[in-house]
Amino acid sequence: QVQLVESGGGLVQAGGSLRLSCAASGSIFSINVMGWYRQAPGKQRELVATITSGGSTKYGDSVKDRFTVSRVNAKNTVYLQMNSLKPEDAAVYYCTARVVTSTGGLRADNYWGQGTQVTVSS
Repeated sequence: QVQLVESGGGLVQAGGSLRLSCAASGSIFSINVMGWYRQAPGKQRELVATITSGGSTKYGDSVKDRFTVSRVNAKNTVYLQMNSLKPEDAAVYYCTARVVTSTGGLRADNYWGQGTQVTVSS
């Protein structure tokens, strides 16, 4: 079993910053990709940012140049630094990871955290 635990969400004024963290734990052999998605009320879940174990990153168009994703492989932790926040960034942010576990043989599965709320006041 693998658990992803997010932290760092909250309320911030427009133009402000927040930093989200997500730590993976459990029967982890390795983690290929970690990242963040978000979902606002009435909208589909959308890509925010992902990062591979080698450090390659991918960003959603709406957050490029404002958000930065990073990770510490040794800690199985991914971060999302969010700057210049806008009201439209308000959403539940979900951590995700493609984890290789070794219990009963190697297999890769996608895991999700429970989500953390980000609210941006105008």
